[in-house]
Formats: sequence, structure tokens, C-alpha cells
Amino acid sequence: MKVKVRNLGVLKQAEFTLGDLTIICGGNNTGKTYATYALFGFLFTWQRIFLIEIKDDKIQQLLTDGVIRLDLQEYVKQVKQIVAKGCHAYTQRLPQIFAAPAELFKDTDFQVNLDLKNISFADRFERTIGSANTEIFSLIKSEDSTELVVTLLVEKEKVKIPNEILRSTIADALKDIIFARIIPRPFIASAERTGAAIFRKELNFARNRLLDEMGQANNKINPMELLFKVYQDYALPIKTNVDFTRQLETIVKKSSFISENHPDVLADFADIIGGKYTVTRNDELYYEPKKGKRLKLSMDQSSSAVRSLLDIGFYLKHEAQIGDLLMVDEPELNLHPENQRRVAQLFARLVNLGIKVFITTHSDYIIKELNTLIMLNHDQPHLKRIAEKEGYRQEELISAEKIKVYIAEEALIVLEGKTRKTKCQTLTPADIDPEMGIEARSFDTTIEIMNRIQEAIVWGKE
Repeated sequence: MKVKVRNLGVLKQAEFTLGDLTIICGGNNTGKTYATYALFGFLFTWQRIFLIEIKDDKIQQLLTDGVIRLDLQEYVKQVKQIVAKGCHAYTQRLPQIFAAPAELFKDTDFQVNLDLKNISFADRFERTIGSANTEIFSLIKSEDSTELVVTLLVEKEKVKIPNEILRSTIADALKDIIFARIIPRPFIASAERTGAAIFRKELNFARNRLLDEMGQANNKINPMELLFKVYQDYALPIKTNVDFTRQLETIVKKSSFISENHPDVLADFADIIGGKYTVTRNDELYYEPKKGKRLKLSMDQSSSAVRSLLDIGFYLKHEAQIGDLLMVDEPELNLHPENQRRVAQLFARLVNLGIKVFITTHSDYIIKELNTLIMLNHDQPHLKRIAEKEGYRQEELISAEKIKVYIAEEALIVLEGKTRKTKCQTLTPADIDPEMGIEARSFDTTIEIMNRIQEAIVWGKE
């Protein structure tokens, strides 16, 4: 998937391609978060903005004959047009995604290019629609079939569903089948995640109090409109973080494929935070440190590192699915350098398990650790000895081909519609060498300056 943006925040023009591990690094206020939030918003809302038309004659045929067969290849031919129109519609929604004035996005353009070669019909798809007691119709695509079969399960006289709902349901099924393998399911841990962890109970209380007040208000107030306006105060990634922490009591009832098949990953994560998170039956959230027997700490009593990793911990244990895109804005937040290294190892392990990872970072420790994992990932005796001596496992090592790195910076580029290069804010691809790793000059320059100053201090008398 390739993303192209113009006039998005400070980014004049930029593009980036998602890898298995995608990294955007750079200074403050250089566009990293804008790119991250825009991507997340698209991945979170594409099912609503992609429109697939189900013609009237198909609905009438379903109601008359009780079954229709839809050729998926016919809809695949429309994908480029569907995506283009969807991106245009999404661009119009950016003020809501960022909870910012529309004026800031009046010249913005957001485009996505999908790799249509990865569209696959290998998986079986089955969905049944109905009421509490009655199944009304089914949608089935057999394994390796290119045909979606929609079948009425009741007599047509008993079908009480409006035609528009039938169209929407069939279109949703087509979108899931066609785009399932080329658009990942996102999960984001925003840079504001520590606040959501601390004020989880207060946010619940405020919401419930607002609902109570709306219930007692006069009829001139539209309760849903008021609630919607309150939600618009926060960017979509922040809202999803808040909603996630508020739903932990339900989330903990689920088990991810990592919990079931790779418990050692969760053990590594527990070592990073030095304990575990627990949610009681009363929806109380605690952190239990390993060193404190029977000690339970609330989030405001816990360290900032524990709070910053909360969402990621619950995601890994209860939500993670193969093919997901885990997005973390500044994973180094509040972490000691050693734990920054371990988080880098965790990300590499997740990539090797089939979860894509997208991060923005200021951390030289994370980049250097990833470089180590890249450089050790070669079949050479001395590298194997080093890996064994330093405690690296094969499943943590990562191939350079899986990584895409971009530097948010000012650079000379040719703007769309122009012929000469212009210096502007963009995302520049970083070089990644299989032998030497990532060239992250946004960090290297600062480190070189600091080294030069210290060398001058030490050796300046000579």
C-alpha cells in the first residue's frame, strides 16, 4: 500500500509505502503525527467510504428467485475507481479525523494506491443476516471461488428488510472479500495514551453524567447531536484509545492468537513492564509488579512507562490478529534505554509473526537495536556466536527487506505539476543496507554534533 499526501499539516508533498515494519523518524513538528493519524483514519473508516453499487435488478432477482450469484471479478475491475472516490471522500473527512478546523485541510489531498495483485479469493466467506429468532438471508463464497452466492432463507413475503439495507449488506460483504488481504486492520497507541490510562474512570464518569443530564434535558436538545459534538473535541486516534481503555472489562474476555500460540511474547512483554495488568470484575484496572507480592497499583500510582504500554499490552494479549497493523506513536515514551531496545525486539518479533508494525520515533536506541537485528540476520558463524552470547533469538532477527524507513525533513523535491525542485517539508526514504542497517541521519547528525563538542572539550587544550 502506497500513501500520497499533499498539503497535510506541515507536509507539502510526501509519499510512503507500508512495509512489514514502517518507521517515520525526524525532528519535532515535521509531520510524523500528521502522516500517522491520516493513515490510521483511512484504515479505520475505509469500509464506510468505499462505495460498491448493487444494482436494482440484482435485488429484484434476489427477491424473485431467492438467490443471486455475483461475479467477484466484475467488482475487482471497479477497484481503482472505488478507491479513488473513497480517497476523495476521506479527504473531505479529515477535519473530523483530526478534530480540527476545515480551513486547515482546504488544499489537502490524500490518495492510496493498493497492490491489486494481492487480491485473493482463497478464503471461504460466510455471513448470515437475520433477526433474533430468524435467519433471513446468507452470503457465501466457497474456498477459491470467485462467486458470492446470496440466498434468501425465508419466503420473500416475510422479508421485512428495506432494499437499501439489502444493498448495503451485500456491498459490505463484497468489500470484506475483495479488500480483506490488502487493507490491514489497524490498532493505534497514540502519544496521548498515558492520559487515557490515568483518567479512564473519570472519562467513564463524565460520559455517564452527560447521558444523565441529556435524559433530564428538555425536548429541544438532541441528545445524540450533543454527544457527537463532545466526541469531536478529540482526534480519532485519541478517541479510539479512550474507547479501548473504557472497554477493557469486555476486551479481557477475548484471547488473541499470541495468547494461544505464542505465550513467550507475552512473557517478554511482562518483563518489559516488570509485572502485569489486571482488570477486576468491578472494572477496576491495576498494575501488579513482580517484585511486590500482592501489591496492586492503580494507574495513577503506576509508573509512566507502565501507563504508556497499557494499550499495547492488552492488544497483544486479547486483540491481536495476523495481518493487523499495530501503529505506535513514539513507542519510546517514558521508557529507559534498555526497555527501548526490548520494545524494538518485540516489534521485530511481531513482524515475524505476521503483524505489521508502524511507528514514529525520536529514539536512536530503537533504530540502533533494529540495526543490530538486521545485521545479525545472516548465516555467518561469527554472527551466530554474537547472537548467542548477547541473548538474541532467531525469531527476533529481521530482514532489511521487511523494513521501510522515512525521515520527516525539508528536502528538494519536484512538486506535482512542477518541473523544478522545491525545498519543502516531505518524507524522504532512508537507505537500509542488509549488512549495516538503517541510515537515520536525523539522529546521526545530532549525535555527531554532540560528539564533536565533547571531543573539543576533552582535547581542546592540546
